[in-house]
Order: sequence, then structure tokens, then C-alpha cells
Amino acid sequence: MATLAVGEQCPDFSLPDDAGQTRSLAEFSGRPFVLYFYPKDDTSGCTAEALQFTALAADFAAIGVPVLGVSPDSVKKHCRFRDKHSLAVSLLSDEDKSLIAAFGVWVEKSMYGRKYMGVERTTALIGKDGRIARLWPKVSVPGHGAEVLEAARELATSA
Repeated sequence: MATLAVGEQCPDFSLPDDAGQTRSLAEFSGRPFVLYFYPKDDTSGCTAEALQFTALAADFAAIGVPVLGVSPDSVKKHCRFRDKHSLAVSLLSDEDKSLIAAFGVWVEKSMYGRKYMGVERTTALIGKDGRIARLWPKVSVPGHGAEVLEAARELATSA
């Protein structure tokens, strides 16, 4: 499946988070939020990305834009990851890859000549109307959190 595009409706979801709650699209109706998809808890790139969003968590909260990380890891793994790095973002467990597949970010990857399926690091800023307002495919981690925050600020202050 192709990656969703700007302007498309965010797929409906209902996934458990690292706090033991079920988070769903309906919960965010009428307000913007960030979904960032990442491959695996506690790997170098994924940790760096989570730490960036954590460092900016107060800034995102100040503009009323929640940040949710999504990976196929279990809630238990998310809790260990969160606690080990004192993360301040919600981590959604998508073990059956329903939301990951709906966004089209479950893709064939290649490392050292070996092909395998995995999550393509992607971030989506969802608008108040539930549609994708901005999309960052194939994310490069350095500076990414600040770029998303700037776009979220613009969205939160627009009519």
C-alpha cells in the first residue's frame, strides 16, 4: 500500500499506550496531533528521535498538540523504553501493524544486502479536521523534532 498523502483522512485507530490506556482517533477530534512512526524501541535512531520529542514535549503541550510515537513493539517494551530514557511522549503499541499498514509505512527494507519488512520512519501532523496536514516520509532524525514543532505551531495558530 502506498503511503498516505497530505489532505487524506487519518485512518481510524484504537491502540494501547505505555500508560495502559487505549488511544483512538476520536479522542483527538477537533485538535491537531502528531503521529510519528518508528521501527523499534531502544535502537539508536529511535531513541534519538524519542529524546528530541521529549525535549520539546512542553513546547508541544503549550500549543495543545499531543505527540504519539507508534511502533510494532509491545506495551511492555514501550514501558521499559519510556522508563529507561524518561520519555515524555505517549508510545502506542501497534503489534498487528494495523495503523502502520494503513499509513503505508510497513515497507520492504534492505540492510547489508538482506531484505526484510520494517517500519519506514515517518511523521504525520494531523489537523483539527482529522486530515493529514503535513507528512515527513523517510525521516532523518537530526533536527526533526524542531521541524515538526514549527509546523505544529503554524497549524495550531491558523484558523
